[in-house]
Amino acid sequence: MCDGKTDIGRNGNILLPKEAEVVEANVMTASETHFVLRMKEGAAFDYEPGQIVEAGIYGYGEIPLGLSSSPTQTEKTGTFELVVRAVGKVSKALVALKAGDTMTIRGPMGNGFPVEEFKGSDVLIVAGGIGLCPTRSMIKYILDKRGDFNRFLLFFGTKSPSEQLFQDDLEDWRVADGIEYLEIVDRTDENWKGKVGVITQLFSDVDDLKPETKVIICGPPIMYKFVIAELAKFNIPTENIFVDLERRMKCGVGKCGHCQINDKYVCMDGPVFRFSEIKDLEEAI
Repeated sequence: MCDGKTDIGRNGNILLPKEAEVVEANVMTASETHFVLRMKEGAAFDYEPGQIVEAGIYGYGEIPLGLSSSPTQTEKTGTFELVVRAVGKVSKALVALKAGDTMTIRGPMGNGFPVEEFKGSDVLIVAGGIGLCPTRSMIKYILDKRGDFNRFLLFFGTKSPSEQLFQDDLEDWRVADGIEYLEIVDRTDENWKGKVGVITQLFSDVDDLKPETKVIICGPPIMYKFVIAELAKFNIPTENIFVDLERRMKCGVGKCGHCQINDKYVCMDGPVFRFSEIKDLEEAI
């Protein structure tokens, strides 16, 4: 529950934006742009997989975005990554930025994935569409710390091949030894050679999942209940299922009430929730 203690984060006062320089700006699809950023003036930027930031431009405002890089990358290079989908005034202004430009960053905010709890376990990540962006932080972390985790599976689904994000990563994951990567698209094109259908069909390609498997789900709202139904067939308890609800966030500090679900504030208690804690809350999923 939000308790009002929102002012001081691990990188200072989260109510005050700091400036970050755009190191790279890469257009990934017709809607999404991938940014590599570095905080200006050597400012520290520490975060956990699954946390979010508020990214903005002076005079336009700011929007919540899930970090799409692993903290292991930031520790080594000082850079972190975000993906912006151009859908509104602020996001359209952000995607117009080029290398050398500046955006503002507040955060990180919220609770990310419980990394320590996942260590020593099998892990399954189910990502739909742009849901790959916030989960990529955990994907990259697991691959960088591969010895800390057991079996690792990743399901990724999109509407069409042209909407697949992080193409270089996908190429690597298709052939990598440390990850069981399965993908599917709703609609095919003349170049697609993979599976066609909905993401839950990928469960038929898996021989077994241990009930102790830790599962992360992030994607379109309609996807969650069907994925959770599939997990129940493998006797995976709701305590082992974690859902990312960052789509509900706005201010990021528990002030606007936009993300409130009964007694939960997504920006403060989430955006990552254990499904057992919210499954009975109306409108949570």
